[in-house]
Amino acid sequence: VWGTTWVVSKEGVKHIPALQMAGLRQFLGGSIYLLYFIFRKYPLPERKDLFPLLVLSFLNFVCSNGLSTWGVKYISAGLASIIGAIFPLWIVLIGLTGEVKTAPPRKAVLGFIIGFSGICIIFYDHLADFINPDFRFGIMLSLIATWTWAFGTIYTKRHAKIFNPYFGLGFQMTISGIILSIISMADPAHTPIMEIPETTWFAVFYLIIFGSLIGFICYLYALQHLPTEQTAIYAYINPIVALIAGWIFLDENLNPVIIGGCYVPLLGIYLVNSSYKIN
Repeated sequence: VWGTTWVVSKEGVKHIPALQMAGLRQFLGGSIYLLYFIFRKYPLPERKDLFPLLVLSFLNFVCSNGLSTWGVKYISAGLASIIGAIFPLWIVLIGLTGEVKTAPPRKAVLGFIIGFSGICIIFYDHLADFINPDFRFGIMLSLIATWTWAFGTIYTKRHAKIFNPYFGLGFQMTISGIILSIISMADPAHTPIMEIPETTWFAVFYLIIFGSLIGFICYLYALQHLPTEQTAIYAYINPIVALIAGWIFLDENLNPVIIGGCYVPLLGIYLVNSSYKIN
């Protein structure tokens, strides 16, 4: 599901500023979460929960989602998803430096290296595009987004049990939606609500339903029941989905080198999966 959101984001940012679209998505999606849990009379987060919620809001949504949405304006949806797939490598590297309690198994590290090699094979096809400054800017934004997502993933793993993670997700998305919307107002291209085209509204609601609701519910559930590194392997599936969807709907490039490179990460996924025993 998350693989398709790259393509939809690419189409949505053609018509309004990227941060404005990300702000709309997060605010509306977060409001749905909040209304549901408030209606069900769930207790509000306690004061001690506020700091983790603010940290996750900043890392996962203001930075990671905001910057990745901005980045896809300048690069293809397929390439943006490929860069997004790099974040498991940062998680493994953090584990190797002792920032997490348990370093990943050697087989898992090998799996991530092989998976990352496959990403590099796909990325090789875009090297000539670096002469374009907008392309380089999009790469930089997308890369920073992977760093913040990696730290957000580790932080979520550590603190998700403090509060209802799904209710907390609503607060994070709503807070980040407000922040991103305020920031986007400084953009001269900011579009009044009534002037936003139907195509962008379709993109926003698709991203809310399939990205913010279905996708994140699955993601948080996995984080609660799987090792952090194993949860991260979903990122190797996203590029395959995004590349195929981008080729079908946006006429993006899909050649034998890219197709061949997609199979290498699957071997990495197998190694990571087989290195963990789930009780």
